[in-house]
Amino acid sequence: MGSTFKNSCLVGLGAIAGIGLTMQFSALALKPPVEASMPIAELRQLADAYGVIKSDYVEPVQDGQLLSQAIAGMVESLDPHSAYLDPRAYRELREGTEGRFVGLGIEIVESEEGFIEIVTPMEDSPAAQAGIREGDLITHIDGFAVQGVPLDDAIKRMRGEPGTRVTLTIARKDLPAPLRLTVERREIVQKSVKAKMVEPGYAWLRISQFQEPTVDDMAAKLQALYREDPDMKGLVLDLRNDPGGLLQGAIGVAAAFLPKNAEIVSTNGQLEDSRQRFYGRPEFYMLRSGADPLAALPAAFKSLPMVVLVNTGSASASEIVAGALQDYKRAAILGSQTFGKGSVQTIRPIGREAAVKLTTARYYTPAGRSIQARGIVPDFAVDETADGDGLNALRMREADLQHHLSNDKAQEIATREDDIEEQMRLLGEARLRKPLDYGSGDDFQLAQALRHLKGQQVALSPRAGATTLAKHAR
Repeated sequence: MGSTFKNSCLVGLGAIAGIGLTMQFSALALKPPVEASMPIAELRQLADAYGVIKSDYVEPVQDGQLLSQAIAGMVESLDPHSAYLDPRAYRELREGTEGRFVGLGIEIVESEEGFIEIVTPMEDSPAAQAGIREGDLITHIDGFAVQGVPLDDAIKRMRGEPGTRVTLTIARKDLPAPLRLTVERREIVQKSVKAKMVEPGYAWLRISQFQEPTVDDMAAKLQALYREDPDMKGLVLDLRNDPGGLLQGAIGVAAAFLPKNAEIVSTNGQLEDSRQRFYGRPEFYMLRSGADPLAALPAAFKSLPMVVLVNTGSASASEIVAGALQDYKRAAILGSQTFGKGSVQTIRPIGREAAVKLTTARYYTPAGRSIQARGIVPDFAVDETADGDGLNALRMREADLQHHLSNDKAQEIATREDDIEEQMRLLGEARLRKPLDYGSGDDFQLAQALRHLKGQQVALSPRAGATTLAKHAR
């Protein structure tokens, strides 16, 4: 088990839409194909189609382009998370797990008008130094109009090689004419852990993604919180919109609050390597040599009352943490039902620079629950705001994706078929609100988490039914 784990790096990455992935980077070689089982007739058909395209298509097509697209189509037809990774996609995936990428250093969303809205420029980032501000709208990237362009495509245009420059056309509310700002791309180091005392005796710890430094950073933040207030009464672990990340990070985060050697998650699939159990021990969460970052944590964190905040954007590795803490009754889970990404993808390099991401297993909570296409159902269903769940109520979940892998342990949560007029009403209301600032005084779900820690009544979502605090008491 130990050697197998050392040869693998399990990760979960998420798209902006909150679709988290759990993947396994494997150093093991692929087994050679068994020629006797090869479908010769079908392969001949593929070769014939290739020949027809080469000879009859309206214009010449490059061999590499045809073959790459053939591989992509074959893999992507299996399920929503299996994919062919070309060299650029493979490189960006590796950068994401390290918490580093080359870009401008901005957090963005699509605006109501279809432009790119700046949520915030990261501190000391190229964007901040160039004068980009919160609330700015990007209308053009190097002269290319971005209105209505998918967010991922816009991000690709803003990324590039370090030292290169990109010119952004900015619309700012208090200026009569657009600004043209040139920003130099640099390596950006993302910080995935934030923490602070939100009230005397009550701490807030946010993890936005599970990366290589996450466990070390979390341990440092927890120790700083304890030094600030050794008599803490409660902790809120915020996993909202956390799309996943390195499984080692998820194991380490859960292990910080669970009994020593507790099982955190297990996986099961066809291959022997996919049938594993992962425990809260250093060999399962440490990615770097040196001292165990959790060894110096005060023992108080093993028993400190906790609430975990989740929403539809909480996926994959964040669901593993929430599921483990829920199974051990270590924390109350509060918020909205999570995304439901409970499958493992294995990264298999093909050639020197490309790879195939293939679904190879499902993962399970310590109690044996499959999260796939179901997610974590919170103990307390609480909307994003006092007025409703906003865009969170309209987000896509795993069960909404075509060809999604089924849940093998329980009935899946049915896909939502809300009234279209109601959806449009919610969408219109949500777009009028400012993006939620997690951890602020306006954070409604955080306020409800604090109320629970103090033993007070929680304002439950009307859709949750007449559920009482007593029913959910732990």
